Amino acid sequence: MAGINDYKIIGKKSKKYFDLLATELDFDYSSLDEKQIERLGFYLFIIEHLSNYSDILDIADLVTDTDFNSLLYNEKFDDCGIDAIIVDEEEHNIQLFNFKYRNKFNIGKQSLNETILSSKFINAIINEDLSQLDGKTKKGAAEIVEKLNSNDEWKISLFVVSNEDIEITSKDYHLEQMEKVYGLEVILVGLEQISQFVSLRPTPVNAELIVDNDAIMSFSESSISSSKSYIIRLPLSEIIRITCADRDLRMNYGIEVLEPLTKVNIDYSVLFDNVRGLVVKSKYNKNISFSLKNDPTKFFMYNNGLTLTANDIKAEPINANKKIRLTINSLQVLNGGQSLRTIHQFNSEDPKHLEDYLSKSEVLVRIFKTSKDSDLNNKIAEYTNSQNSISNVDLKSLRSEQLQIEQFLDDHNIIYSRKTGDIGLDLTKKYLHKISMERFGQILMSFRGKPERATNQKKFIFDKYYDELFLSEAFNLESCPEMIINYFLVKKEYEKLKASITSSEQKVFYVLYMSTVINKSILDIITLLDQIIESYTPSSGKILSEARKLIQLNFKTYLDEQILPTLNA
Repeated sequence: MAGINDYKIIGKKSKKYFDLLATELDFDYSSLDEKQIERLGFYLFIIEHLSNYSDILDIADLVTDTDFNSLLYNEKFDDCGIDAIIVDEEEHNIQLFNFKYRNKFNIGKQSLNETILSSKFINAIINEDLSQLDGKTKKGAAEIVEKLNSNDEWKISLFVVSNEDIEITSKDYHLEQMEKVYGLEVILVGLEQISQFVSLRPTPVNAELIVDNDAIMSFSESSISSSKSYIIRLPLSEIIRITCADRDLRMNYGIEVLEPLTKVNIDYSVLFDNVRGLVVKSKYNKNISFSLKNDPTKFFMYNNGLTLTANDIKAEPINANKKIRLTINSLQVLNGGQSLRTIHQFNSEDPKHLEDYLSKSEVLVRIFKTSKDSDLNNKIAEYTNSQNSISNVDLKSLRSEQLQIEQFLDDHNIIYSRKTGDIGLDLTKKYLHKISMERFGQILMSFRGKPERATNQKKFIFDKYYDELFLSEAFNLESCPEMIINYFLVKKEYEKLKASITSSEQKVFYVLYMSTVINKSILDIITLLDQIIESYTPSSGKILSEARKLIQLNFKTYLDEQILPTLNA
């Protein structure tokens, strides 16, 4: 169960997020009290973990909270109980957020009795009348209405998020209307869930277990190697025991009465090196629970199993060589983290689940001895996860060259966010910028002369273009800080011009590219780009939006024709 220390860590991380945003905006927050800073940063922290957004300025644009926008952007409008709106075009997901940040830690679940969403917002969506809405709230509502009226299938969810454990004892009429009409799913995210993605570098997790001889197979790289790894078949009750937060139970391999295991929680330290963060309400989690209840003895066949690493594994034959005792030091789960979370969740739902289902279900477990070879750990995580639906960005985040970039940029006071929630290698350092791996890949692509690929082929940057971008001789580690600084300079220039020129990431990437071939100020390049966009007409003669023009290869060719002659002028 999450406690006061988790509450405090969340507060510190939230404060760090706000500091990162304030630095980007040159915002002086010395007059704000600590809890206000934490509350505003909490929005950014949570959105990064529960959405596909990772860059701090992009996340800030999604926040609709009245106080947040009034304070940081001097924009005043009623948020109608909606603190953030996200419309994910790729996943066809609409995410609404309502945040409840508490200034004091409370033990146990707290009931939410207040209205979650205002009737004004819900009525605007249902009646498609947005005349009573303003600002970002109105813009987000208009987008929601458009998507819900389209022929495409859209999922809409309301995340009620708090830094304490919460429950809804009753729902108001208007919220129930949204559930009935649009299939709105209300998802509660409290302190217990949030604590799953705030772990700091953990203390080592050790465990002991006993397996039958016919349930274990050893492997070594060569016949003379004394370092062995193992493939074993384990009951899920044992999986729960060796990954639980109770150290005594982890070492008690001879446990006969299972009742103590019905009350344990997962030790999230074992997931520190896992490439995938928490996934709330995943359909795969539901499938795992369904398999456990309906076919526990066949779970072994349905599940891909777990991949573990350890600094050391000791195997000792016992009981006249009929069994093997394994002592595992510094255990980490590199693959199967979602399965592990779901298994523990299933165990906590009902004390009978352990005896009735989990003790009858088995899973394949691979345990590799990697000592302290972090590069080997990273490769195991990458290759074993590559068969699953995990993004190429997450898989590549463990590569040695990405770790090198992270360290080099950290030395230049830039956070290179390889994983969701990264806020720097040194929590005490004042950082200038935070950039995600994915966004840096787009920046790199733009500086290499392919700004059109940075958006319309974004998914290939960490796939077929990866070696070309990061491993070729053209890659220069020392130029990375300057590229990132230039990116943020362009963003700031667009912010100054927002009253007269519309901004987009596509435009930013083109400006970065143009800066490599013409010697002009950022302002002049931005102005020139807008002129070229305006004058461009596709061969089809169709009228296209700016966004559609920018992703066309023909537009890039046209732009080059306009700017390259200026080099000889």
